[in-house]
Amino acid sequence: MDFLSLLGLTLAIAAIVGGNLLEGGHVSALLNGPAALIVLGGTLGAVLLQTPFAVFRRALYMLQWIFFPPRIELAAGIGNVIKWSQIARKDGLLGLEAMTDIEHDPYARKGLQLLVDGADSGAIRNVLEVDLETQESRDLRAAKVFESMGGYSPTIGIIGAVMGLIHVMENLADPTQLGRGIAVAFVATIYGVAFANLLVLPIGNKLKVIVQQQSHYREMILEGLLSIAEGENPRAIELKLQGFMD
Repeated sequence: MDFLSLLGLTLAIAAIVGGNLLEGGHVSALLNGPAALIVLGGTLGAVLLQTPFAVFRRALYMLQWIFFPPRIELAAGIGNVIKWSQIARKDGLLGLEAMTDIEHDPYARKGLQLLVDGADSGAIRNVLEVDLETQESRDLRAAKVFESMGGYSPTIGIIGAVMGLIHVMENLADPTQLGRGIAVAFVATIYGVAFANLLVLPIGNKLKVIVQQQSHYREMILEGLLSIAEGENPRAIELKLQGFMD
């Protein structure tokens, strides 16, 4: 679990609620159903309007990465590549067929299968680069769904504020209705800005970092497989791949 995400979310909420309490406010003052409906419903509706279903579904799947990101272990990946190179050097490329059957990473498994099938380095590069770019593009589009939410929600918060003020203007003769309208006006603005800057924009940015880390790992696997295809020495491959380490 990514405890940094949990800490950040907790700290953000605590800062808003704690600041409100220190100023003499009450938590109940920040709870307003109509304002939440306007901001959350309007933001979701706008995003659904602009986003293809497949992209939105991928974004929902990737949301779990905020707290449970996929494990990306460059050192372990380099170790696997070195092991494959040693097998290929000893038993030939056909010796990697057993590794293909047990490899859990689909990207690496595809590359190993290309090696076993006797593809040259140029063909391997063409196939795996297309796969890498396709996966990266797909996941970046999904991450941008949350960036879009962050763009819409402050504006929709302002719409909620204007609606609240309209309600106030319509009930100037009834003082009992003024408080509710003013509350919706101000709380909707808070919801819109907070939802964008404390939640969905950070989520989108963190997902993009994870996608970039995955692409970095796949680039390392690609270079390792190309080196094996070209018959390079395992020690030379190891020295080359160590350059991918942070």
